[in-house]
Amino acid sequence: MATETIKYGKDDMKYALFDLDGTLTDPGLGITNSVMYALRKFGIEVSDRRKLYRFIGPPLTDSFEEYYGFSKEDSLLALKYYREYFREKGIFENTPYEGVSEMLADLRSHGVRLAVATSKPEEFAVRILKHFELFDFFDLVAGATMDETRNRKEDVIRYALEISGAANKAQTVMVGDRLHDIEGAKKNGLLSIGVLYGYGSREELTSAGADMLAETPSDVAELIQKIDH
Repeated sequence: MATETIKYGKDDMKYALFDLDGTLTDPGLGITNSVMYALRKFGIEVSDRRKLYRFIGPPLTDSFEEYYGFSKEDSLLALKYYREYFREKGIFENTPYEGVSEMLADLRSHGVRLAVATSKPEEFAVRILKHFELFDFFDLVAGATMDETRNRKEDVIRYALEISGAANKAQTVMVGDRLHDIEGAKKNGLLSIGVLYGYGSREELTSAGADMLAETPSDVAELIQKIDH
């Protein structure tokens, strides 16, 4: 497991927490294929995968309940089916966004500490980051638990802050593509950057209260470096 307690002891250290899906990598094919697989178990066929992009970001059980009217029990069963496909195939039906590696390298070269804060189970997040050779850029990976006891973005961010030793919230920023990232940052007293190349719209991110918006990964690096010390 990648997560470990890190205490840097510098209140002025700059930290950047990154969402994974829709921010570092484009998981659209793998997530929608996994959702389709799960829905078929309930006799539901979806021909247009774009309708399932809304599953990217929030906890999956919430999405099965909200968009298909599943009971709590059925949403947990759907999650089980989802993971059957995702664990073997969907996890790597995914690709890093162009410029992400360069962005992370740039931030590291400027002394920014990097972490992942994702609602995806930590086990899957680590596998994805290692597969795409992004893992070594990060000091820690904080994700959801398999039993769903920690899956809300605000809770994942809080967990990441607790184990990172990021003492100065004014120097810590959350980067993500959906409203959950922005709202989670606010609930933890952090600055936020909404990325426009992922699955959330400008309107969604602005309405959620994003402090900054970035068109590209290079824009993200530039914005983070401009945050006042």
